[in-house]
Amino acid sequence: MNSQPVYDLRTRRKRLRNALWGLFAGDALAMPAHWIYTRTTLPEVFPGGVRTYLDPPDPHPESFMFKMAYDPDLENAARLGRSIDILHRHARFLESNYEPPGLPPTERDYRNGRFYPDPKIRYHYHHGLKKGENTLNAHLVRVLMRSVVKNGRYDPDDFLENFIDHMTTPGNNADPYTEVALRAWFENYSRGLPPEACAASQRHIWSIGSHGGIIRPMVLSALAGNAYQGLGFALEHQQLTHRSENVAAALGILVPLFHTLLNGADPEGALSCHAGQMHLPSTVGKELNRTYREYNGPKNIPGPEMWRIHTTLQEEPFDLGRLLKEKKDVEIIIELLATSCYPEHGVPLLLVFAGRFPGQAEEALLANVNAGGDNVHRGMILGLLVGSIGDGIPEHLCRGLADYEQLSEEIDAFAELALDGQAL
Repeated sequence: MNSQPVYDLRTRRKRLRNALWGLFAGDALAMPAHWIYTRTTLPEVFPGGVRTYLDPPDPHPESFMFKMAYDPDLENAARLGRSIDILHRHARFLESNYEPPGLPPTERDYRNGRFYPDPKIRYHYHHGLKKGENTLNAHLVRVLMRSVVKNGRYDPDDFLENFIDHMTTPGNNADPYTEVALRAWFENYSRGLPPEACAASQRHIWSIGSHGGIIRPMVLSALAGNAYQGLGFALEHQQLTHRSENVAAALGILVPLFHTLLNGADPEGALSCHAGQMHLPSTVGKELNRTYREYNGPKNIPGPEMWRIHTTLQEEPFDLGRLLKEKKDVEIIIELLATSCYPEHGVPLLLVFAGRFPGQAEEALLANVNAGGDNVHRGMILGLLVGSIGDGIPEHLCRGLADYEQLSEEIDAFAELALDGQAL
């Protein structure tokens, strides 16, 4: 039985609700500006910057979604009776080895017997979504929450079953962007691997080590009454979809910080303390970007070099307070930390936004949006943190979400269950 006072439990539950609202708000705010890297491009597309929920622009000025591929083993999946169509009507945006059902003839392009998208059309990564709508990884958080609420506890097998169903049922997913970890998962699933072993490894596909692997595990960790146990379950859940050393390292910082904030700790002290357990990457953002350009993309960088670039860290601990005093955000974004999907850069960056705007959740989330890059997944993580501080997320951001009513029910049910001590 939990020995915490009832008031503390109620306060923690309120903070958890606010944190979850922050996740969905951070995602939807960033969605229209997702993956715009060039600092001069974003204000051209969004004069004055993004300040509220918006539709995604069409076309996307820097989209490379047409270069993404999905290559499942069709014959083996059919023999096993496994559903592996996760693209559905969105298959026209990616390179795939099967013909999307129902694709209009004018949008088919075949080369060597395979369907290819038209690279001249820069569709937005979230083409078709509307303002206030959430992206796929936010919806997978909802899949997790509904699984927990339905069963009264976390069951990884039930989550995987619901994950497969969500991804393979036509109409469930309105978002064209499916990160590489999820595409690789279903490629392994098509080859016959058991669901609990389908996650691809960062050592084989570098971008598996991305922010996307942090989000659901952080949410799940809230089911535990303490960070110690919460981190254990977070790491277990992470391995279901993202086998990544960098993601695990990030969770080792973020889960204890998240629990500290949920318990009402001073935000400034908590952020500085937990940031001080990190080490910034030795390859700073401007050097990383230059290296990627020199190799004409990360896929052309040899594996050992990629490992060195992304895992070699500075010796001194990360001093968040000093960085906030000595550097402006624009300097941090341009020179020090890349805005791409890698946690060794993205986690310190989102801590900068949280530290720059203490108790100002909306301003922190908007600063993340207007930094560009992988702001969607950074925004979900940041939303969990800033939502658990102070007054949480402004009501207008919650009500501006397209699925506000359903989200209210799911968030309340999950938060209620999270503190009864039985959900793990």
